Amino acid sequence: MAAGGVTGTAASIRISRPHWQALLDELADVRRQRHLVTYRALVERLQLPAPAMQTLTAALEHLASLDARADRPLRSALVVSQGASRLPRTGFFECATRLGRFSGPADGSAAASWHAGEVARVFEFDYPGIP
Repeated sequence: MAAGGVTGTAASIRISRPHWQALLDELADVRRQRHLVTYRALVERLQLPAPAMQTLTAALEHLASLDARADRPLRSALVVSQGASRLPRTGFFECATRLGRFSGPADGSAAASWHAGEVARVFEFDYPGIP
């Protein structure tokens, strides 16, 4: 964690501590309600500064790496595109592959099936009060 915020995968992309906590709180609320949330809705709710979408995706990748290291289901699976697929963007699957959680193409039935399973695991997992 960098001073004053969380640094994502790209060294120039950072999220402030208040935005990071707000992201964790939003995902906790979504999980409790057993819903998914879109990238756009999160950007709007968190009121992230520009480049908002890049900041959000970097923060979600950082969270995925924290979850993977702690052997927890990936909370970032709760964030999906607005499109009909209701799947995360390709970058989520690429990140999950780098973390050793997923293998295969980022679109199609294998990705949809793995994502559905990961979401179910997120809903059932009891996350501690720390990120």
